[in-house]
Amino acid sequence: MSASTHGLTPLAATDQLFFDRPDAQLDRDTAAKLLGQALANADDGELFLEYRESESISLDDGRIRSAGFDTSLGFGLRAVAGEATGFAHAGEISEAALRRAAATVAAVASGHSGVQAEAPRPTNARLYMGDNPFAGMDFAKRTGLLAEIDGYARGKDSRIKQVMASITGEWQAVQIIRADGTRVADLRPLVRLNVSVVVDQDGRRETGSHGTGGRFDYARVMEEGIWRHAVDEALRQALVNLDSRPAPAGEMPVVLGSGWPGILLHEAIGHGLEGDFNRKKTSAFAGLMDQRIASPGVTVVDDGTLPDRRGSITVDDEGTPSGRTVLIEDGYLRGYLQDRLNARLMGVRSTGNGRRQSYAHAPMPRMTNTIMLGGQNTQEEMIRSVKRGLFAANFGGGQVDITSGKFVFSASEAYLIEDGKITAPVKGATLIGNGPDALTRVEMIGNDPELDPGIGTCGKNGQGVPVGVGQPTLKMGGLTVGGTAA
Repeated sequence: MSASTHGLTPLAATDQLFFDRPDAQLDRDTAAKLLGQALANADDGELFLEYRESESISLDDGRIRSAGFDTSLGFGLRAVAGEATGFAHAGEISEAALRRAAATVAAVASGHSGVQAEAPRPTNARLYMGDNPFAGMDFAKRTGLLAEIDGYARGKDSRIKQVMASITGEWQAVQIIRADGTRVADLRPLVRLNVSVVVDQDGRRETGSHGTGGRFDYARVMEEGIWRHAVDEALRQALVNLDSRPAPAGEMPVVLGSGWPGILLHEAIGHGLEGDFNRKKTSAFAGLMDQRIASPGVTVVDDGTLPDRRGSITVDDEGTPSGRTVLIEDGYLRGYLQDRLNARLMGVRSTGNGRRQSYAHAPMPRMTNTIMLGGQNTQEEMIRSVKRGLFAANFGGGQVDITSGKFVFSASEAYLIEDGKITAPVKGATLIGNGPDALTRVEMIGNDPELDPGIGTCGKNGQGVPVGVGQPTLKMGGLTVGGTAA
């Protein structure tokens, strides 16, 4: 049965989940006492309590292929002494488990005369409704939506041979307790809808997909206009791919579409601006603060305060309120993304970017919604300025080496630009480059900034967290395109 905390403040709701249940095995006073003992000689640390419900339902070829629902409850206890971290976690919230964890993490600060770091500032912000998305809608309605998607898609085009749709939801309740007694809580809903179709024409098969989501309840993605748009977009992309030819290879100007193509910015640049990589000087951007690292006009921010967005967080997983951090301003490096540990060691304040996948993971600097701001050019102006190049409208997967900044990204939807006009769609195009170098190749910045539809998940050191990306249309000069054309 889904937990119901409707109408309660985040702190009251999480107290109910962790301490005030009839079967609770830990009370607030004991938790505070054991936390104080564990962090007595430490510089920093916290007790992170988490309850999570998650669900995933998928349909394939008109049938529900899988459906799963899971709940988890646990804590992570961390003590920080200098650069060293002691971390222990347990899949239960009990006095016995916390006592064992406290004895374990206290060892990292043994003999250390730490001065407890200042607690995060408080916030009254609420960036999303905290209601549990599972509590207000029957399971049958969610499975019914997937069946409706299948029927609508197949009625759109006879070339559709396969329809795959999935809906996932999650509700995470967290409370962070510090040694000075400060308590911060957050209730985080998260839903996502994905649609993929396979089309067949004269023996050639192609796919297209589209997804949407954010920090709201299921009702949002179940609106008819929302899910029909997802189907229409998946079908449009598949039909474009039916007409695609092999992508050319070589160095050429590339126009990147707005919105989701910001994933290239996230991977190639964003990770390199996280505090841990720069403190350890393993980032290509280490030591370059206030130096020009990008073309004039390039301004990049990480903003965790956007209402209802997938990457937004009212507070991070250390209890610091999220914020809007300017990373690059008019081409100059202005900031890094910081958690508490790296911020303290670098002599700056946390930016509210200390995030963790779950109670079983220690926090580290992570992005929230990473966005390049808009400029003055139109997309039409950019296309007209290209004699021969590539228009990358959408991206699939990609990877980056943080130390060197080298990246490889595959375009899921791309077109040739010939004599200032978009012509044939192409398949198999990859963009190859170097993050720091790519920033200097931005030649035109669009006036059409857009956020992604709410589908991003970022991986780092084995941890995944929801994120957002965004950008305007961009023209970049002289990127290397890997293709399959002879």
